[in-house]
Amino acid sequence: MAKLILTNEVAGLGSAGDVIEVKNGYARNYLIPQGYAVAWTRGGAKQVESIQAARKARAIHDLDEAKDLKAKLEANKVRLSVKAGAEGRLFGSVKPADVADAVSAAGIGSIDKRKVHITAPIKSVGDHEATVRLHDDVTAVITLQVIAAK
Repeated sequence: MAKLILTNEVAGLGSAGDVIEVKNGYARNYLIPQGYAVAWTRGGAKQVESIQAARKARAIHDLDEAKDLKAKLEANKVRLSVKAGAEGRLFGSVKPADVADAVSAAGIGSIDKRKVHITAPIKSVGDHEATVRLHDDVTAVITLQVIAAK
């Protein structure tokens, strides 16, 4: 087992500044090369404290913004115009980046594509749902209206 300090949020593991233990191969082959984590050292423990302090200061400010953005996202349908065939099947599928771009284009706010989670692949026109993790305590459910592009 390898002990690491996360530098970015990783779904299922934790947020930036968390100290985690994962299998050596996962650390060596994925987390460290992608820049999501660094190896834990005694000197790194001080770095963890500074990352967590900065995250805590931002969290209080971000919580109010996250609640406001959640209210906006859940009140509005987000329209996505995607290339589709004659029977309403999409050419490809809707990606989290597409959802983030559609939210920005609708003027609702900006969200990070890495925070968007689509439970089932969206491969047809119609209404679908996606969840967005806006904050540690705030998760919004977006209603996506997928329409065929002309």
